[in-house]
Amino acid sequence: MRLLVGVLLLACLVLLGRSGPGDGPFSESLKGEATAEAVPNRVMTWNICNPCDESSADRAAEIARYAPQVIGMQEACVRDVERTRDYLESRHGLVYHVEYGTVLQNWGRCGGLPWNPGAFGQAILSAAPMTDVVHKEYPDGGSEDRGYLAVTTTVGGQSVRLFNTHFAQRRQEAVRADQARVLAAELARYDRAIVIGDLNAVSNAPELAPIWKLATDVDPGCLPSSYSGECKATTDWQSKFDYIFLRGISPLDHRVHPTRYSDHHMLYSDLDLSKARKSR
Repeated sequence: MRLLVGVLLLACLVLLGRSGPGDGPFSESLKGEATAEAVPNRVMTWNICNPCDESSADRAAEIARYAPQVIGMQEACVRDVERTRDYLESRHGLVYHVEYGTVLQNWGRCGGLPWNPGAFGQAILSAAPMTDVVHKEYPDGGSEDRGYLAVTTTVGGQSVRLFNTHFAQRRQEAVRADQARVLAAELARYDRAIVIGDLNAVSNAPELAPIWKLATDVDPGCLPSSYSGECKATTDWQSKFDYIFLRGISPLDHRVHPTRYSDHHMLYSDLDLSKARKSR
């Protein structure tokens, strides 16, 4: 009996050894995932929709398809972002640092307990470390508190100041105008900067004028003077609300990708930080 038990144990050890992560038939794919890298000059913005009751694993899979160096999320709950970051690393081999620009503690949106609700607002995931983090709530958020999150990080091998924001909801033009002025005053301090976010306004909306004076959008069809359908829509209702504004940086290309996991599309751009493009 002892001999039989010993033989069975030895057989199990041999089988386990063959199927281990370093030697089994899936070893190559596992090694590939472990060495995944973000595209170093790619920046993305995505309003992930809340409450939409979507899976953080699905969101992570969508982000991993394009592997941006930096992604700014709006309508983000801290717990959801934490899970998304974990899935990006464990399932896709993409490792990100995270900073939060939360402006609300909201049980209805983010769950938790009534006396300990989840935090809601913006988040930035960056493959490079982030420094000089600033959380700013706008003096007037409109129907819901709004603000911006600013960090210094590395894009395309260069240090850059990056802002992630979410302006007031539609039909609140005066509020958005004040928010744009607050953001523009901070943006003007930097020769090289990126603004990403959901601005809840089309490109020729008057309230965006302070930002247009300092920066240009990655979509060359989007101009502050007109909105004739040249801009690629970034929402399910065919409006251009999501932007990647550049100051002192040139775009190489940009893409808009509809996704079934949000009512906003994913917008990303590859950037050339060696060339500056003047604002219009």
